[in-house]
Amino acid sequence: MTALTLAPPQGSAIARTLRDGGVVTWRNLMNVRRNPELLLGATIQPIMFVLLFAYVFGGSFGGGAYREFLMGGIFAQTVAFNSAFTTIGMANDLQKGVIDRFRSLPMSRMAVLLGRTTADLAVNSLGLLVMSLCGLVVGWRIRGSFTDAVLAFVVLLLFGFVMSWIGAFVGLLSGKVEVAQSAGFIWMFPVTFISSVFVVQTTLPGPLRTFAEWNPVTAVADSVRGLFGNPPLPGFERPDGWVADNATLYAILCCIAIFAPLAVAKYRKVASK
Repeated sequence: MTALTLAPPQGSAIARTLRDGGVVTWRNLMNVRRNPELLLGATIQPIMFVLLFAYVFGGSFGGGAYREFLMGGIFAQTVAFNSAFTTIGMANDLQKGVIDRFRSLPMSRMAVLLGRTTADLAVNSLGLLVMSLCGLVVGWRIRGSFTDAVLAFVVLLLFGFVMSWIGAFVGLLSGKVEVAQSAGFIWMFPVTFISSVFVVQTTLPGPLRTFAEWNPVTAVADSVRGLFGNPPLPGFERPDGWVADNATLYAILCCIAIFAPLAVAKYRKVASK
């Protein structure tokens, strides 16, 4: 494990947590640097989704128009899926005894979780950059203002950061890498696919449509589409209602990190064993 040099416990608790969290973040990024294959899921997988749906299924939904619609959904899906790597990373540290090592150090307990989620935020940023370049290749364009485009990426990174805290919580519950590899993805498939990631939510039947309309993934996808200035998918009924009309506001509200205190409480319980 990378050697950690942590400052003695002095100063305010917040400053200490941020300082220690920065050290753990650096440690996790160094692990990614030494094992670059960890980036494959954050870079190659979204490219595969873009190419698959843009060219294999895109012809049935309007070709170029569907590609512009698709990118907002792929952005939202990717930052959500990347929380699985937080789940696996946390379970791996727990299984290998790294958490026990951290427990013996004079450091903030929240710093371990903050370091893990912040490092994965950096990975998310790289993934969004790769996806943006891929989107430009297949015909996607940012048609809104520069300010709106920046806000769209902020919404995506904020959502990805919150999803990482959920992933950390699931990883602590899993305890083992083998369990985390399944648990990190199982719950995410219905959440991301019953949404407006690939299709307009108005095409879904009954309860699935209601779930999709209030699904945070739908809000994030619709929000970034609007901020990027990408037009609605032609030939399909446009969604209406408060969520559809206030997608960005609802997406930000959904990013209130209710899972952060849950993850910290679970970590304290695990670290006290």
